[in-house]
Amino acid sequence: MTNYTDFPDLANVYLEDSFVLAIDETPTALSFRLEAVLTPAHPRYHAPRPDEAHCYADAVLTITDATKIEWIIRSSQPSRDATGEEDLGNIDSLQHHADHYEIAGDWGHVRVYSSAAPRFTLTSEATNPSNPHGNTTA
Repeated sequence: MTNYTDFPDLANVYLEDSFVLAIDETPTALSFRLEAVLTPAHPRYHAPRPDEAHCYADAVLTITDATKIEWIIRSSQPSRDATGEEDLGNIDSLQHHADHYEIAGDWGHVRVYSSAAPRFTLTSEATNPSNPHGNTTA
């Protein structure tokens, strides 16, 4: 079993506090649109703003070349943060087993059968300045 932090694209990302904004599925890929937490080792990291607990950036996490996507549990029940913004929760775990990925969070539990490494792509040039889902440091 391999934990997500062992993949180069995800080594400097903290998924457990990142917000899942949407999940997009095709027959051969599963993508998570995120407001992602970047760790201090990430090249785009900056100190959190005064009202934030982390450095956030808009990103997409994708697993391609899927031969099968198997939902164990699926929930589209949104969560609301303190400002009333909606999201689908976090990615609590992402692990690679011999022939598949196990990914779980408030939004559900899915197995993605693929040998491709996960891709993490920032979708904005800079980190999200408005951070509608950001935790406060208070």
